[in-house]
Amino acid sequence: MENIVFANENFLYLLILLVPITLWYIFLSDKSFATIQYPTLHLFPKAKTYKHYLRHSLFILRSIAFAALVLVFARPQSIDNWGDVTTKGIDIVIALDVSSSMLAEDLKPNRLEASKDVAIEFISGRKMDRMGLVVFSGESFTQCPLTTSHAELINLFRNIKSGMIEDGTAIGLGLANAVNRLKDSDAISKVAILLTDGVNNQGEIAPITAAEIAKTFGIRVYTIGVGTMGMAPYPFQTPYGIQYQKMEVKIDEEILKEISSITKGKYFRATDNKTLKEVYKEIDRLEKSKIEVKEYSNKKEEFLYFGLVALAAFFLEIMLRYIVFRRVP
Repeated sequence: MENIVFANENFLYLLILLVPITLWYIFLSDKSFATIQYPTLHLFPKAKTYKHYLRHSLFILRSIAFAALVLVFARPQSIDNWGDVTTKGIDIVIALDVSSSMLAEDLKPNRLEASKDVAIEFISGRKMDRMGLVVFSGESFTQCPLTTSHAELINLFRNIKSGMIEDGTAIGLGLANAVNRLKDSDAISKVAILLTDGVNNQGEIAPITAAEIAKTFGIRVYTIGVGTMGMAPYPFQTPYGIQYQKMEVKIDEEILKEISSITKGKYFRATDNKTLKEVYKEIDRLEKSKIEVKEYSNKKEEFLYFGLVALAAFFLEIMLRYIVFRRVP
C-alpha cells in the first residue's frame, strides 16, 4: 500500500477530537491520586504492581479503536499500481433543428421534445465522451461547446425551445457550426449527429459544402430525418385556442444521405419515438472507438484492516476492564 487515498476524507477531521480527549484524560488522571503525609516510602517496596503500569492501557486502546473506526468511515483505498486501461472516448456534437416545424406532433409530445428526451438519454450513457450541442433553424449557434460535464449539457438541452432563433432550416449552417466545434479536437474519433425534419432553405453555407469540410477534418456525420411519412398534425394558435392542421412532411433525404455518405457516416429515418430511440442506440453501438490510456488501476478498498484493528482494540479493552481491572464489590 504505497499510496493511500481516502474516498470520504472529511471524516479524518474527527481525529482532531483525540487531542482534547487526551488532555482531559491527563487532567483527570492527575486528580485521581490521593496524597499521604508520610516521611518515607521504604515501607511500601511493592506498592506499584503490573496494574499500575497498565492503568493507562484502557484509554490507549479506546483511542486506537476510535481512530481506526474514523479511518474505516474515511474509506482508505490503495492505488499503488499504474496500468494500461482501455476506455471508450469520442468527441460528439449534436446539431439539433429547432425550427417551428419541429413542433409537429407525429412524435409525442412533439418532434422537438421527443428529440431532446432521446438525446439526453444518449448523453447519459456516454460517460467517457466529450459532448457538445449546436442548435439551428434559420441561423445557428453553439448552445454548449465540447464538455465532459454532462449534467450541464443536459440542463442546456432541456432549455431548448422552438422560436429561440430566427425560423427556417439552415442545415448547412448547422452542420458547419458543429464541424467548427470539432475541427480542433485531438480525439481519435470525431462525430457530428445532425437531426432535422425539413429541407435546407436558408443559410450562407450549402449542406454538401459543410459535409466536404467535415470530411477534410475527419469528422463522421450521422444524419437523422425526423417525421412520419406523408402528413403530420401541426398546432396553430388561434383566438379560440390551439387548433391542429395536417401538414405535409418534407425531409430532404437525398441531401442527408449524401452528407452521411461523404463523411462515412450513416443516414437514419425516425418516424416515431420508438424508431428515434433505435437510431440513437445504433449510433451508440457504432461509435465504440477504443482508446488506450495510462491511468491508475482499479482502487482497492483497505478499510478492512482498520476495522479489524478497531475490533481487536475494543475487545482487548473489554477483557482488561472486566478481568484485569475488575472491581470487587
